[in-house]
Amino acid sequence: MGSFSIWHWLIVLLVVVLVFGTKKLGNIGKDLGEGIKGFKKGLKDGDEPPQQLGNERREQDAPRSESTSDSQRKDS
Repeated sequence: MGSFSIWHWLIVLLVVVLVFGTKKLGNIGKDLGEGIKGFKKGLKDGDEPPQQLGNERREQDAPRSESTSDSQRKDS
């Protein structure tokens, strides 16, 4: 029960082709390839920090003054 020879793998491939058909196997391969491509793109996009607009970044970094917080309390 060691490793399979090339003839075993050819017979398995032939049975798979007979069961599923070449068109369905082609569609499965295409879908698998697109899934892998999307996964790689997601990993690549995930490495980059999210982009922020200049005004949003300045507002987050700047300390809030008491007058700003007082006016916000009055509006609420």
